[in-house]
Amino acid sequence: MKIGKGFLTSFGMKNMKLTFCGAAHEVTGSCHLLQTDKYKILVDCGMFQGGNFNEGKNHDVFPFNPQEIDVLLVTHAHLDHIGRIPKLVKEGFTGKIFMTKATVEFAELIWLDAFHVMVENHKRYSTPILFDETDIATARQFCHGIDYHARVEVLPEVFVVWKDAGHIFGSAFLEIEADGKKIAFSGDIGNEDEPIVRDTESLSADVDYLICESTYGDRIHEQIDVRREVILNLIKEGVTKGGTIMVPAFSLERTQEFLYELNKLSEYDKTLPDMPIFLDSPLAIDATSVYKKYSEYYDVEAMRLHMVGDDFLDFPNLQMTHTVEESKKINHVPGPKMIIAGAGMMNGGRIVHHAFRYLPDPASTLLIVGYQAQGTLGRKLYEGAEKVKIFNEDVNVKCTVKALGALSAHGDQNKLLKWVGSSGKKLKKIYLVHGEPHAATELAHRLRDNYNFDAFIPEENEQINLE
Repeated sequence: MKIGKGFLTSFGMKNMKLTFCGAAHEVTGSCHLLQTDKYKILVDCGMFQGGNFNEGKNHDVFPFNPQEIDVLLVTHAHLDHIGRIPKLVKEGFTGKIFMTKATVEFAELIWLDAFHVMVENHKRYSTPILFDETDIATARQFCHGIDYHARVEVLPEVFVVWKDAGHIFGSAFLEIEADGKKIAFSGDIGNEDEPIVRDTESLSADVDYLICESTYGDRIHEQIDVRREVILNLIKEGVTKGGTIMVPAFSLERTQEFLYELNKLSEYDKTLPDMPIFLDSPLAIDATSVYKKYSEYYDVEAMRLHMVGDDFLDFPNLQMTHTVEESKKINHVPGPKMIIAGAGMMNGGRIVHHAFRYLPDPASTLLIVGYQAQGTLGRKLYEGAEKVKIFNEDVNVKCTVKALGALSAHGDQNKLLKWVGSSGKKLKKIYLVHGEPHAATELAHRLRDNYNFDAFIPEENEQINLE
């Protein structure tokens, strides 16, 4: 589908168009095309994620010509928001890419990690590879890091402000001013009182249109104030069984947030059981250096710990296993032990190898701490599957499976309602994306009931006019 340039209506008013090129009726593949009177602006360009790391939809032709995109704006560095950017470059995009400074550094790590996973899967299953290291290097050259709150003229007479979304380190929601309108893109909105990152900022009161995520639009998380206690109790249960506690965690934010809580339990509360804890994720290990580089992003408590010299991402018994050889040695360590590894949805990465080994063990525990998309191994286990397929082999699930919503980096229904409500009453329409149908529908109902906002759930590749 080729989408033309914006045009002037018969009344002389500038007409703006928005096309939902991903994350419509699903949680991954975020990608939105905003067409002004003169320009084509892309907001995010993420991977679709499901049963396999590299979903078939990622190889589809873009529903626009990459060569015609004038600029790409990025909300944050999760794979489902930036994963197809090297593909976009490979297919002809040559414009500038704007994101926060920390996101620039994370992006390159994410792309390289994704490439290495694709290469491994290609060798094992002959699955296709989406892009190569040359495409990654070119994409990195196009990236421009900006500061929060700077009003950046990304194109002539097109201004954008990045505000802290409180989701992951460097995450933002965007407010775009063009053709006399202000359009906000939520990216992903963070949970309440997340460790390390600052709280989500409020929307501006003069936003006309909002494109909002709805991942947890139908759910309420556990109480934040008991988060550390819940984590400790789940760990103690796992230790009592004497097996392996597996924690599939996204390498950005979820892992660091979990380490932060373990640091508190270990060094302050003195209640963390004595056992080896392995961070078995090269990406998460590499990402910690970015956290330390941008301390100005810390929330008040993280800054306090930083100022007194406490490395809140490290504590006794934590071992970093960067290489494959180091990772394999974990197998020879007797339980109880904990393994924190990616990928967060268990659709690739080292966690799959550990799952293959320990899911059949009744003494082991799988602790799910993040969202699991439809079709992923993590989702099947979360929903109680008694048998799953890993490496084309059937694996019986005998271990205990637990989930912890309070550790989610996504805001729940209450947080999303509160955040959208912070905009005031000027919003003409809200478009709900990045959520499964039930979640988006529930949030739409609440927005209408609470604020009388007009909330709409678009179809994939649907194009609408912003009048």
